[in-house]
Amino acid sequence: MNIREFLKKNKILFDGAFGTYFAQKNPNILPEKANLTLPSLVSNIHLEYIENGANLIRTNTFCSNTKNLGCDKEELSKNILNAYDIATKAASNKSFVACNISTQNISDCIFIADLFLSKGGEIFLFETLSELENVLPTIKYIKSKNPNSFVITQFCVNQHGYTDIGLNAQRLFENANQIEEIDAIGLNCGVGPQHILNILKNLKIDTTKYITALPNSSYPSVIQDRMMFLDNINYFSSIMEEISLYTDFLGGCCGTTPQYIKALKENINFDINNKIKNLQPNLENLNKSSVKKNGFFLNKKGKKLIAVELDPPKDLNFETLMETANYLKTKDVDIITFADSPSGRTRADSILMSIKAAREIGITVMPHICCRDKNAIAISSSLLGAHINDVRHLLVITGDPVPNSVRDNVKGVFNFDSVKLMNYIQEMNKETFAEDNFVYGGAINYARKNIDLEIERINKKIKAGADFFLTQPVFDNKDIETIKYIKQKVPQAKILVGIMPLVSLRNAMFIKNEIAGITIPDWVVEKFSPEMDKKTAEKIGVQIAQEVMKKVSHFTDGYYFVIPFNRLSIAQALIK
Repeated sequence: MNIREFLKKNKILFDGAFGTYFAQKNPNILPEKANLTLPSLVSNIHLEYIENGANLIRTNTFCSNTKNLGCDKEELSKNILNAYDIATKAASNKSFVACNISTQNISDCIFIADLFLSKGGEIFLFETLSELENVLPTIKYIKSKNPNSFVITQFCVNQHGYTDIGLNAQRLFENANQIEEIDAIGLNCGVGPQHILNILKNLKIDTTKYITALPNSSYPSVIQDRMMFLDNINYFSSIMEEISLYTDFLGGCCGTTPQYIKALKENINFDINNKIKNLQPNLENLNKSSVKKNGFFLNKKGKKLIAVELDPPKDLNFETLMETANYLKTKDVDIITFADSPSGRTRADSILMSIKAAREIGITVMPHICCRDKNAIAISSSLLGAHINDVRHLLVITGDPVPNSVRDNVKGVFNFDSVKLMNYIQEMNKETFAEDNFVYGGAINYARKNIDLEIERINKKIKAGADFFLTQPVFDNKDIETIKYIKQKVPQAKILVGIMPLVSLRNAMFIKNEIAGITIPDWVVEKFSPEMDKKTAEKIGVQIAQEVMKKVSHFTDGYYFVIPFNRLSIAQALIK
């Protein structure tokens, strides 16, 4: 009987956590390496789960890839093929076998899938996912090779229902529901049974796909470098009994031993009809469109938008910044933006600087939010804090990497890129900030070699909710033509062209040679000389900026003024 025939009458009971159970028996080796070095131990663990009620076991290949095993493709092939043979022999027609494809090294996925297909594998599992995008090519490849294969995707979320890159369970299930090649959608790892139950209860989706749930036994404690889980079988099985009303597949992840699976087998009704079928979508929420109250450009029809960037201080001296911000408040400036530690070098926090300027000056502000050095928890906290303090505009950027000089001691953190963070904010606007949305924009990289890829990325940002775009400062005529081409291809995008007066020869040479993404033509550098006084250099810098403004005025929606060193004199000249 194949799995689809079985599911017509019965729910399926997965095994528990192979890795954590293996570690209890042999903590000195990566479980997946045992496929070649300790095959009998691998087989015995499979058999224990089957004997205690599991009718679907996973191959011991969750971490089997070239990166984790530190091996080449030939060695990886032996590991995968041996793991499949061990599992199918242990199953011996008593249990289905799911080919567990490691997603920790995406480049190996199709290679691993081919190995399983060559052995006749029919059930394929992608688990502990943060998103679908990376595994979709492999899923589609599997279905193209074997249309009758059965594909399961399982996401790993936190207690609030978000993955580590900020996508929530509702969106993930909706996306997976639209993909024909996926047969089952579910959750595994990350949280214990109660949180998985809460998330499943709140899902609003009408689907014919099968639903899975494999929570951890509990939240782990680390004792002597080992993860330890509570022995809470009775509690786990009692919550899983309620979870079974929402699911077709049950099982366990980290901390769940064969005894946990035995308790599920003994205490849960596995009749397929024992389920709340077809959770209906929440039509009220689906039909309710979010009305944006904010937007510095909303009342500027027919006028050029003006955004001005000021640099947060790198020390406690913020007087120059506040003086310039005060002046801008009296002029026709729509918004002041604050960079988020540009070039990966520490400056005062962009959100806190924005709050200070907004409160003390009363001007609309927009902190840059970059993805560098912040995980999903930190960014969520920042967004909540910004909203509580009445910030409603954001510039969302990926951010510069940590400078080479400190990489040995400081490691960058990137849970998001700008598009993924926009998707995350879009979700929070629907839920947390539904009554008063954030308005956010993104950056345009006109210096990208393949500009059509940049246009594709701009369209992704628009789809993710971006309302406007800022470019890096422009000097070169070729770059101006590129931005014009982008505007023609994406006419709906509101683009503010970057304008930055240079203030000295040294300033021009630094940006030309050390700042990526900005082209300073030689003719611009030649306008400055070493002996030139400050006032003369500023005047030339402003004249060049004015020439650029004239060249872009017929297609740009506005100007994004970058004020070097927060100089008031530069701001005054540009505004005039």
